[in-house]
Amino acid sequence: MTASLKTLADAIRMLAVDAVQQANSGHPGAPMGMADIATVLWRQHLKHDPADPAWPDRDRFVLSNGHGSMLLYALLHLTGYDLPIDELKRFRQLHSKTPGHPEVGVTPGVETTTGPLGQGITNAVGMALAEALLASTFNRPGHTIVDHRTWVFLGDGCLMEGISHEACSLAGTLGLGKLIAVWDDNGISIDGHVEPWFSDDTPKRFEAYGWRVIRDVDGHDPAAVDAALRIAMDDVGKPTLVCCKTVIGHGSPNKAGTHDVHGAALGAAEVAATRAALGWPYPPFEIPAEIRAAWDQREKGANLHRQWTQRFDAYRAAHPDLAAEFERRVMRRALPADYPRRSAEALAKVVAEAATIASRKASQNAITALLPLLPELLGGSADLTGSNLTDGKTSVPVRRGPEGLAGNHVNYGVREFGMSAMMNGIALHGGFIPYGGTFLTFSDYARNAVRMSALMHQGVVYVYTHDSIGLGEDGPTHQPIEHIASLRLIPNNRVWRPCDAVETFVAWQAAVERRDGPTCLILSRQNLPAQMRSDAQLDAIRRGGYVLAGGDAPAQVTLLATGSEVALAMAARERLAQQGVAARVVSMPCCEVFDAQDAAYRAQVLPRDVPVLAIEAGVTNYWRAYTGFDGDVIGIDRFGESAPGPQVYDALGVTTARVVERAKALAAKGAR
Repeated sequence: MTASLKTLADAIRMLAVDAVQQANSGHPGAPMGMADIATVLWRQHLKHDPADPAWPDRDRFVLSNGHGSMLLYALLHLTGYDLPIDELKRFRQLHSKTPGHPEVGVTPGVETTTGPLGQGITNAVGMALAEALLASTFNRPGHTIVDHRTWVFLGDGCLMEGISHEACSLAGTLGLGKLIAVWDDNGISIDGHVEPWFSDDTPKRFEAYGWRVIRDVDGHDPAAVDAALRIAMDDVGKPTLVCCKTVIGHGSPNKAGTHDVHGAALGAAEVAATRAALGWPYPPFEIPAEIRAAWDQREKGANLHRQWTQRFDAYRAAHPDLAAEFERRVMRRALPADYPRRSAEALAKVVAEAATIASRKASQNAITALLPLLPELLGGSADLTGSNLTDGKTSVPVRRGPEGLAGNHVNYGVREFGMSAMMNGIALHGGFIPYGGTFLTFSDYARNAVRMSALMHQGVVYVYTHDSIGLGEDGPTHQPIEHIASLRLIPNNRVWRPCDAVETFVAWQAAVERRDGPTCLILSRQNLPAQMRSDAQLDAIRRGGYVLAGGDAPAQVTLLATGSEVALAMAARERLAQQGVAARVVSMPCCEVFDAQDAAYRAQVLPRDVPVLAIEAGVTNYWRAYTGFDGDVIGIDRFGESAPGPQVYDALGVTTARVVERAKALAAKGAR
């Protein structure tokens, strides 16, 4: 007996119902409502191999409405991924492979961590962009090795979030024809029927973006869904939105179509009623053998993968250098073999130049040096390229040409949040190290995507310029005060604030070499003087903090500074010496890296018996961990002023004279 499509979809529904009921927590409504659509996509159209979730040419599937995670877990389990039924029984439990929202790296087959609505669809735009750029880079006539789609399920909540506008507008402009989004149009959010607060004409909205829109699809009619998806798969140079009308909680006789089924278990009585209504006689978590067999995609996936491998073998024979580069960038995600040598040579040139330049300019110089070394670098900026200086000499804007999209620098437009979440998608896809820039003060717009980079352990590089009150006349709206400390508080995020061109280059090296999380580069608009270093000090930059001056003799006070304030500390040290006070200067470009050093090294840099004065043009509380109760902090705990930068520094008390005064007080207190 062959299982019907309805029966196969009901297997998804009941796995979701039973898992949420057992956990007494979760969202059964979306999996129940989208089960018919998912059955058609995953059994008939999605290109994937359950035995190898990392197959490079697989289709990407993103559940943007991640609260419906049991839909994805049921699909992964049923199609043959390494997600046994016991893990579904442990839904939302400690250390299970089925957390409350899908998490990449936890569950095999999950492409991205979703839950913060709107970011999943935006990750998917980044994935589709990565696919298009890799295709133009590696495909050759008669040899197509990059040819996959990015599929997204999304709900009303994703469409309400502003980030969806940012990303989908850009996706239409870029013509990402292999991006297909399926809208679960059920008209329900947690607060109830959405009409009083969400009355957009969504199809017209997406048509205005330049998308192809397939309207009025009955999401519970498998034939209608199949027909719509077949149309969507015909690449016409536009992304596609498939508008599927569904009933949330479909199958629940008393709660379907209401917000009661959105974010809570059905309850024992309604679970029983749903079983009866669907004609599902099996106990919780039981899937009959014939249904399992009909769902199993392992043989089909292995055949698809095998065919691609044969094509790749032919590609390797015809284009061995390209194949080796594809394997390095996409399959192994490794840096080039000659990168360490060439990168060290580039750093040596920066040291020799000893340039007094803004660290944003030093960053641009680093990008120019690194681009020939790392063709996987994919840059961009949120409409501020000329200010962020994220384009190197060999940067080429991403544009559509005869071979498709090509280039290595994305004009993201004024879309800080969208840019950041797209870069997460690019990193997740593989083949690129994405970096993108904006002013530091606008990192607030992007912060949740930075948090997701850190949570997902993705090597995204955020370039944040105009790092302090030093930018001057733009005033307090553009002068970051709390932002650096705020970014440092994100677990697994590394924040580098270099003091000169040398530290800037080392920060870039650390950023592109990092594979387990994001890096934020905090860069100045104003010029910063070059600092002289020994070879040992140069090597120590990579340890996050080091003694820049005064380490060869006992000190009465330590001046701990970052970025532009390191020069201020160095000037103060000279004045203190003239007044008989011995000071050492510690440059701390990256607190997170310094904190990870062994205790002996940290004590060598910051001896406990020497009082510490921390100096940074930002909020002061963060630095108390380094100064302790006996130390002091010079910073800014108020908003800035509109005036030339030096005048703002004077007005807010971040000056050499003030450092000297406070350092002398600390030294005197320590002497007593």
